[in-house]
Amino acid sequence: MPNERALRIGAWVVLGVAAVITLLCATLVFGALRNDRAIAANHGVATAQVDQVLFDRTIIRFDTPDGVTHSPSNGVLYPDGLNAGQLVRIEYDTTNPDLAKVAGRTWLLTLLPVGTTALFTWLVAGPLLWWIRSRRRKLSEEPVPA
Repeated sequence: MPNERALRIGAWVVLGVAAVITLLCATLVFGALRNDRAIAANHGVATAQVDQVLFDRTIIRFDTPDGVTHSPSNGVLYPDGLNAGQLVRIEYDTTNPDLAKVAGRTWLLTLLPVGTTALFTWLVAGPLLWWIRSRRRKLSEEPVPA
């Protein structure tokens, strides 16, 4: 039977993990907003070819007006629905062409997956914290053996 100290540590661990996941979710949203603002501040438009669609990124290749070909190593932002070989309109930061997004897509697209992740995190953490609290309460009510 777990002692009260183990339950207290368990509660802090659950709370800490849920808080870190929530903080990461918020950071992702603000990062996407920052990237969109950087692109809007130095706006460039191009047609890009989708070279590869990988698990963690979609690699594109496009030419800027100065004739330089760019292929952002981190891929394109908001790549949902793209296929290899496809031509797609993109917007990019003219001062940093490695920062590119699919034209017309914004940081608002991050809200659903990030919000869902945060929601499910707390849907798991909340009942778990409640259960730990009830176990701690039950332990504190038990008489101490002599």
